[in-house]
Amino acid sequence: MPGQFGKSAKFLVAGLVLAGAAIGFLQDVRSAAAADTPWPLQVDMRVPFEPTAFSSAGRTHLTYELYLTNFGNAPLTLRRVEVLDASGVTAESVAVFEGAQLDALLQPVGAQADEGGTSRQLAAGGSAVVFMWVAVEHGARVPNKLRHRVLTADSAVEGAIIGTHHTGLKVLRSPVQGTNWLASDAPSNDADNHHRRGIFVIDGHAVISRRYAIDWTQVDNGASFAGDALDKRSYHAYGKPVVAVADATVVAVKDGLPDNVPGHNTPGHQGFNPAVPLTMDTHAGNIIILDLGNGQFANYFHLEAASLRVKVGDHVQRGQTLALIGNSGDAREPHLHFEITTSSRLMAGEGLPYLIDHYRAKTGDAWQTWTHELPLKDMVIDFGVP
Repeated sequence: MPGQFGKSAKFLVAGLVLAGAAIGFLQDVRSAAAADTPWPLQVDMRVPFEPTAFSSAGRTHLTYELYLTNFGNAPLTLRRVEVLDASGVTAESVAVFEGAQLDALLQPVGAQADEGGTSRQLAAGGSAVVFMWVAVEHGARVPNKLRHRVLTADSAVEGAIIGTHHTGLKVLRSPVQGTNWLASDAPSNDADNHHRRGIFVIDGHAVISRRYAIDWTQVDNGASFAGDALDKRSYHAYGKPVVAVADATVVAVKDGLPDNVPGHNTPGHQGFNPAVPLTMDTHAGNIIILDLGNGQFANYFHLEAASLRVKVGDHVQRGQTLALIGNSGDAREPHLHFEITTSSRLMAGEGLPYLIDHYRAKTGDAWQTWTHELPLKDMVIDFGVP
C-alpha cells in the first residue's frame, strides 16, 4: 500500500504539472489570439440613402452621405476614408480621401469636436457626416456596389455596402427657357453649398431634399440684374415663365405670398428682410409640385403671386407654362428653385438626380452641347429659343 500510494502520488503530481502546462499553453494561445484579433473599431457606418450615378460634363458622378458614429469612450481622429469596389469584379479603391481633402468632406453633428481638435476628430459618442462625391471618367465602369473603409491612426473598419443605381433616372426638359441661365448652388460638393449640406430632420428622419437642387438665375455679362438692386423688376429672371419638365399631374400649389424686396446679407447689399415670417409653410414661397410618376416629384419654388396657371389635380404637358418666376419665400433675389424629390411634402423627401434632355453650357467663351446630363454648380446654360 505505501508503495502504491507513493507511485500514485507521483502520477498525480505529474498530472498536475501536465495540466498546468496545458492551461499555460491555452492561456498563451488565447493571448496570441487576442493579440491577433484586437477589439474592432467602435465606429458605426451607414449610408441613409443610396446614390444613383448621373452624368455631367463628361464624367459620371455619385453623390451621397456616409454617417459615422463613435461608440467608443475616447475620441478618434479619422485619417482616411476609402471607397472600394464591392461588386466582386475587383477589390481596387474607387476613391480615397485624406488630409485636407477629407477635412472638406466632414461635418460634425452638433458641437462634437473637442476644443482645439480638428475636423477629423470624432468625439466619444459623437457623430459626423462625410459628404461623399465620387467622380469617374465618362465611359469608365461604375461598380454596382461600393464598400467603405475608415482608418484611424491605429485601426480600421469596413462596412456600409451600398448600391449605385438606386433610382431610375428621368430624362426631363428644362424648367426654364432661353439662354444665360446660371446654375447657382447646383450640384457640387462645396462646403458652402447650402443645398448639398442641407440636412433637415422630418418625422424623426434626417433627409436632404435639396441634394441636387438648382437655383436658376438669369444673368447678362455675369450680372443678375441691371439698375436698382432693390427693385425686383431689375432682375433678369423676374417674371420669366417656368414650364412643366414632363407630362405630369399637379399635386400641390401655394399662392398668395408677396415678393420680397431683394437683398443679401453681404457688404454693399441691403440686408434681407422677408415679406412674411419664414416658416415651414412659407420658406418655399409660392410653389407648384408635379407628380412625375414612380415616386418622383418636381418642385418649383419662389413663384410670383397670382401667376400660377394650374391647380391641384390638373394634368400638364411637357413644356406647358405653369407660372412666372418671383421672389417669394426665402429668396434674396428673383430665381427659380427647382428640385426632384421622393415626396410631395416640402423638405420631407430625399433629393434625386435627373437628366435634362439637351442644353449648351458655356466654358470660357465657347459653348458646348450636352445631352442627357445634369448641370453642375455655376454652369451658364443655354436652353434654346423659347
